[in-house]
Amino acid sequence: MPPVLNYIAKFNALRQGDLPSLRRVLWCGEVLPTPALIYWMKHLPHVRFTNLYGPTEATIASSYYDVPACPNNSQEQIPIGTACGGEELLVLDEDLDPVPPRHVGHLYIGGAGLSPGYWRDPEKTAAALLPDPRCSVGPSASIKNRLYRTGDLAWEDESGCIYFVGRADSQIKSRGYRIELGEIETALNSCEALQEGAVVAVQAENFGGWMICCAYVPRKGANITQALLRTHMEKLVPAYMLPVRWMQYAVLPKNANGKVDRPRLRDSFFASERETTNLQANFSSSSPSPSSSEQVTRNGLCDSLG
Repeated sequence: MPPVLNYIAKFNALRQGDLPSLRRVLWCGEVLPTPALIYWMKHLPHVRFTNLYGPTEATIASSYYDVPACPNNSQEQIPIGTACGGEELLVLDEDLDPVPPRHVGHLYIGGAGLSPGYWRDPEKTAAALLPDPRCSVGPSASIKNRLYRTGDLAWEDESGCIYFVGRADSQIKSRGYRIELGEIETALNSCEALQEGAVVAVQAENFGGWMICCAYVPRKGANITQALLRTHMEKLVPAYMLPVRWMQYAVLPKNANGKVDRPRLRDSFFASERETTNLQANFSSSSPSPSSSEQVTRNGLCDSLG
């Protein structure tokens, strides 16, 4: 699993010449940060590295990408590649029409690897396994003529290679912009001073709106600050995608499957934000009343803004 590979890279546990009989490393289940991949490929130049992608509903592996050479920099994104034999990956819009190259869409899987459905759950099966719009429908339609809605977002380049963006349920709309949290997280994890990072969105209280929040674990010995992280991020994503809250961890919380526990992260950021809001409210209540000039300015602003 990528967390194991990442952990070994974190503690620099490999030495040149280690694992001489190893020929291939395949990883699946999570995104492996590019800095960790660079570490492994530099230490094991004789090994072939392959990125696999696929959900349980499609028999685990649906696509693959053989990394041809060690990435030149930590910001290079590693694709999930092309479909395995007997499988098909499609990047479609809301109407199940193909999206143009380099446009983000919903990732669907078709082919022989699809599961018949969820055990004793026809409603969930019908929601996730859809009739393939390119095939005939009706009583004579084959059970094979279906597409699985992965819930993932992706884009495809001109050669047909597919790049994973993130979960569709991690997409938010803030200040009129559609924002992919996975894209922000990819940019965050390209920072070589980080061991691990995660991005979540938290609904702010009072005036509402989404706050983009960043949780991160520095590499051992790395001198990293929020200002340095922000400077790194500013080079990779537009201003409206920059995190507004930061929290440093020794270890990110994980769930039973060993993946980042995002609900716990959201709860931590929400609790921190609520505490800050309460402190501000207490400060405001103890502050003196505004002067007459302040009141005139406030009234003028209110009139101007309607």
